[in-house]
Amino acid sequence: MPAVKKEAHKKGDFFVDYEEKVFEDVKAKPGEKALVTFHTVAFEGSIGLVNLLQATRLLRKGFETSVLLYGPGVTLGVQRGFPTLGDEAFPGHQAMNKQVGKFLEEGGKVYACRFALQALYGHGEPSLIPGIRPISPLDVLDLILLHKRDNAVIINTWTV
Repeated sequence: MPAVKKEAHKKGDFFVDYEEKVFEDVKAKPGEKALVTFHTVAFEGSIGLVNLLQATRLLRKGFETSVLLYGPGVTLGVQRGFPTLGDEAFPGHQAMNKQVGKFLEEGGKVYACRFALQALYGHGEPSLIPGIRPISPLDVLDLILLHKRDNAVIINTWTV
């Protein structure tokens, strides 16, 4: 049987070249916009958190960035916690809420569909993270169309 002669990996080892950047670091030109839409359930996978991070990165690159929560996506904007709101029941429990808060603090805009909030998930507007703007279900498509008209970067997030 062959013997393994390599040292065991240890904390601090590198497995990839994390410093190489292949493409230019794109920054927004004045007035450029971005929209990230979410039709995904919080905690049903990593896509909600990953694209909240992408939205924050777009904002930091200078894009006027908005997030649209509709359908099950409104669950990303609901206050949570246990045993009380804001409490972290386990490490990472508040990761999405914290990221939404950071995005808002840095100047991003977040919109949540009122229909999905009430009719689908039984929440009212007071359930939303402070700073999220509730909108009519008739505004969902118009928000997307306005961004399309402005040639915005649009990232659509769906859980399949």
